Amino acid sequence: MSPDLALLNGLTEPLQYAFMQRSLAVAIMVGIICSVVGSYLMVQRLALLGDAISHSVLPGLAIAFLLGVNIFIGAFIAGVLSTVIIGWIHTRSPIKEDAAMGLVFSAFFALGITLITTIQKDNKIDLNHFLFGNILGVTAGEVRDTAIIAALVLLVVVLLYKELLFYSFDPLGAKASGLPTGLLHAGLMVLIALTVVASMKVVGVILVLSLLIAPGATAYLLVPRLHQVMLLGAGVGVFSSVSGMYLSYYLNLPSGPAIVMVVSTLFALAFLFSPRHGVLMGPKRWPFRVSR
Repeated sequence: MSPDLALLNGLTEPLQYAFMQRSLAVAIMVGIICSVVGSYLMVQRLALLGDAISHSVLPGLAIAFLLGVNIFIGAFIAGVLSTVIIGWIHTRSPIKEDAAMGLVFSAFFALGITLITTIQKDNKIDLNHFLFGNILGVTAGEVRDTAIIAALVLLVVVLLYKELLFYSFDPLGAKASGLPTGLLHAGLMVLIALTVVASMKVVGVILVLSLLIAPGATAYLLVPRLHQVMLLGAGVGVFSSVSGMYLSYYLNLPSGPAIVMVVSTLFALAFLFSPRHGVLMGPKRWPFRVSR
């Protein structure tokens, strides 16, 4: 067998299975929206917020499971609720926002672990699937739900790109110009929550921050403008998701961690060898900012 034919067979073999087709579809969609939404987190230096929301969805998952409703709905409500509580603590007390995030996400995470552990006594439920993902177990319904979330997130980003861009780089200027910055902030929080919910099956709540930040961070080192960061980051996210799935299939690795390892490796390469900002290649200019 020629090398080209062997490579083609290697690429197509996993696609013979329906579960791999579903898994790859979800991985591609999540790779795109995580990169796009994560770019805003990078610009606003709110990486911890993504971590807070990802950890805060656990009690929503558990309660939704107990009530027999879609766990996506429970996770989304818990994620949005956590951002509301963080903002409430920050605005009504001298507690800084990063401290409020740490307090809320640790409390929500502890509550979620407690609820899930209690549920496990009477139900067959694997905590690891929530924490580290179970993309190989996605159903056709979950593929549909992920597609709806991805379409909604991308539609909002396209429609509000200029407003979110202005708000991200200059919140005070955006407010002075009459933009509804409160609504923009709330909308961005909803987008983050939706993205986290869509990513749960892929990498779980523990690893989702890597998929939110690493593709955008990789692109951040390579291109100067936000729309370029989003596009390149989406490519990095898709490549990492698909490559991680193939590594998982052929090397019998856990899918979520495999995806995270690929995207982390790509970031490390950009960090070292970026023509403009690489530690080993670029000029010594640090810190730097993405331009509009």
